[in-house]
Amino acid sequence: MTKHAFLSDEWFAIVERLVEVHGADAPGNIDVVTNVVVTDTPFGAERHLHMSSRAGRGHVGIGHADDADATVTTDYETAREMFTSGDPTAAMQAFLAGKVRIQGDLAKMIAAQAAGNPTASNAALLEAVQGITE
Repeated sequence: MTKHAFLSDEWFAIVERLVEVHGADAPGNIDVVTNVVVTDTPFGAERHLHMSSRAGRGHVGIGHADDADATVTTDYETAREMFTSGDPTAAMQAFLAGKVRIQGDLAKMIAAQAAGNPTASNAALLEAVQGITE
């Protein structure tokens, strides 16, 4: 399978198709939208994206959402580790190490982080995303 640079336009397009195949289940009680600023990327100084969990469905997309609860800023390598490692504690470890800055509703972010373990379909999605990520 062809690998694509993490957060490249090609990567986002493939991930979108993988979500269609595997689904993107999320805890049904979590309603959070997060904008993400990734610095020091191979594509320029910053890459903007958003992540959401609403009504049991997760979503990741290019650009920022107007209705975000918080904005997370981190560097490219830390973002790659958080998104693709499969380690549910990676984000918290990066935050505690000072590699992640959060502006906005921190309580909502922590609640979302603590909300749940991946379902079987999310594990398959994670494996597929890892398989296409450089």
